[in-house]
Amino acid sequence: MTRRDIVVLGSTGSIGTQAIDIIRRNPDRFRLVGLGAGGSSLGLLADQAIEFGVAVVAVARGAAARGLEDALRRAAQRHQGPAPARLPKVLAGPDSMLELAGWPCDTVLNGMVGSVGLASTIAALTAGRTLALANKESLVAGGNLVRAATVRTGQIVPVDSEHSALAQALRAGTDPEVRRLVLTASGGAFRDRVRADLTSVTPAEALNHPTWAMGPVVTINSATLVNKGLEVIEAHELFGVDYDRIEVMVHPQSVIHSLVEFADGSTIAQCSPPDMRLPIALALGWPDRVPEAANPVDWTSSHTWHLRPLDELAFPAVALAKAAGRAGHGRPAMYNAANEECVAAFLGDRLPFLAIVDTVERVLAEAPDFAEPSTVEEVLAAEAWARARAREIVLAVGKET
Repeated sequence: MTRRDIVVLGSTGSIGTQAIDIIRRNPDRFRLVGLGAGGSSLGLLADQAIEFGVAVVAVARGAAARGLEDALRRAAQRHQGPAPARLPKVLAGPDSMLELAGWPCDTVLNGMVGSVGLASTIAALTAGRTLALANKESLVAGGNLVRAATVRTGQIVPVDSEHSALAQALRAGTDPEVRRLVLTASGGAFRDRVRADLTSVTPAEALNHPTWAMGPVVTINSATLVNKGLEVIEAHELFGVDYDRIEVMVHPQSVIHSLVEFADGSTIAQCSPPDMRLPIALALGWPDRVPEAANPVDWTSSHTWHLRPLDELAFPAVALAKAAGRAGHGRPAMYNAANEECVAAFLGDRLPFLAIVDTVERVLAEAPDFAEPSTVEEVLAAEAWARARAREIVLAVGKET
């Protein structure tokens, strides 16, 4: 088996550190050749670079270049005594991630957070790299740009557990045989509540996710089900399935990660304990599986798994995402950007919980008639308008309360 050269964007984040752990445990399969991060954890980035002897390290914050060089020298001394004659090449600044995304390798893992990852996704695809994609904003905000940059079939391999599950289940049939996709959702902190129970919930309650340990924005998105709305748009872009053939079911145990229903009535599900190392390893090794990537389900014990329809009255974010996806013209990018502003306001006690999605809906309803974005700059312009309008609405809500 040929060893694959890997570049990891967002190497100090959750996805990046887990990917590096998989690479560390499988040196016969993978070789880490490049690393990139925002610049907030220079010590960790330097340690990663020296441990694996990578050729290049990129930091998005240009002012952090000198600090990264110093951190690399210190890491080299800790790992192997005197600093080696040749440290990794250092790239710095906003364009550094684009250069790193096109660096000679087999696979680029994009684990960056936010729509800032869109340009790197396009750069990796244009360079012909296989893209292990964890940056959902790339497809949500710039799906048509990503499709245009793709140079071969199967170039994008999803890292999200739900989309990885769909990709695995879709192996069971041909495209014309697919009837519908079913994404599962943990349901977040409030999965057992109706809308009337959500009027006065606090950020602390919303951040108390029953299954996953995630960052604050993703955890709030799970509580509102906005995360599932984003994943529905992503599934549409990845697999070319119409929105009316993509469903969401609440599955509190988070073991069934998604399902595919076929034309003959068969449904194929992918199941595993909640552990992101499995979809990350599969994305790095695709289409081959990496042995012992994660622990399997214990089939010697009894299990009870529940699936139930989503309460769209309490959680309208998924229906709103589908409407944004159908409308196009920058609406998916606006959906994501407005939500980020509203989540920040909720976490800052400036917006009630239910007003998060209500405000996103209002932003979309008031949006001007943008053309379908044809450049990254046009995507960012649509996002900027949505952010500004969301902030205005949040400010007005705060004055009213």
